[in-house]
Amino acid sequence: MFAEPWHAQAFALAVALHEQGRFAWPEFADELAAAVRAQPDREYYASWLTALELVVVTRGLTSADDIAAREDAWHRAAHATPHGEPITLERAG
Repeated sequence: MFAEPWHAQAFALAVALHEQGRFAWPEFADELAAAVRAQPDREYYASWLTALELVVVTRGLTSADDIAAREDAWHRAAHATPHGEPITLERAG
């Protein structure tokens, strides 16, 4: 079902946030459908992540700046990590 570990993580995060009542599933499904329509050739879980990011920002669960900062931190950590070693990030503030 999942080609990459992050696919499963993105899926699980969306389900967990929905189950916690952070957003309604139809709201997420609408954003996912829009993301797929906007870029139909993009990998499905990239659209899933785009939709999830939009929903959590819209709901005020985080900000677009916080997401961008975390993505930048990930890229820096990945670049600094030797091949074959696990990538670790410091906890977000």
